[in-house]
Amino acid sequence: MKIALLSVAWVMMGHAAYAVAADYPARPIRFIIPSAPGGTPDIISRVVAAELSKQMGQQVVVDNRPGANGTIGMTLIARAAPDGYSIAYAPLSALGINPIVTKVPYDTNRDLQMVTQLVFGQHLMTVNPLLPIKSVQELIDYAKSNPGKLYFGSAGGGSSQHIGMELFKLMTGTQMVHVPFKAIQQAITEVISGRIQMTFDNLASMVPHVRAGRVRAIGVTSLKRSPALPDLPTISEAGVPGFEVTTWSGVITPAGVPRAIIARLNAEVNKSLVSATAKDVLGGIGYDLVGGTPEQFADLVKKEVAKWTDVVKRSGAKVD
Repeated sequence: MKIALLSVAWVMMGHAAYAVAADYPARPIRFIIPSAPGGTPDIISRVVAAELSKQMGQQVVVDNRPGANGTIGMTLIARAAPDGYSIAYAPLSALGINPIVTKVPYDTNRDLQMVTQLVFGQHLMTVNPLLPIKSVQELIDYAKSNPGKLYFGSAGGGSSQHIGMELFKLMTGTQMVHVPFKAIQQAITEVISGRIQMTFDNLASMVPHVRAGRVRAIGVTSLKRSPALPDLPTISEAGVPGFEVTTWSGVITPAGVPRAIIARLNAEVNKSLVSATAKDVLGGIGYDLVGGTPEQFADLVKKEVAKWTDVVKRSGAKVD
């Protein structure tokens, strides 16, 4: 009797979930972006939001919530109602690094649900063009000859730029000084001015400065060269074998969103990534459009957390 009643309960719960999904979405969806307008996360999110609005017949409203290297936005989504009407853009720093280097008011495993990965990307390592450095090996040699005299900028402690450079320092045995900023655009401006010597960030933000001669690119942080700069070697092939920093992002919800709604969101986000607009805009600024299942995205997060936990532990990196 108990088994029969349990089976009936599961069937009724399943029907209820699909009924909820069938009516979803019945009102606009909020899309939280844990960074300021105008940056690459904003560009990616707005492309996806526009496609989702067309596909789902409801407005997907972008809500920029910058601050604390993404922690403000992540906390907001973790505390949102688990009804599918709040989703968020989640980058590497927020899911894979922040919880390692600082105390955050959310637990990735307990409070957040992965929907799907959006993109993979890479950074460009750049230096002020007045420096006598034109290659990765020259940077290593210069840093070893001038320990503690090279300053690198990042979007803040725990950002991919910060921890990625800590990995570079570990793998090359160099000493360089971290200078955190509130936004990567500030760090780039300081490199251009010469007040600090180097930084790296995604292709979308760095390539225009490289082509204008305001900074000098010396390497790509992925294991494959970028089609945008095919003559520029990877850092791995230019003197630091195995060095890799790939940026990524995905869509998440609060934990507890009905499974059928997660499935619907997953299908719709994946559909948005194969649209002509996504391929043109996001592919055009150097991103690989990924998609996939919630489980695949969760597995990526798990692997990245393990990788960067090891880097933070070995480097002693701290949030400034």
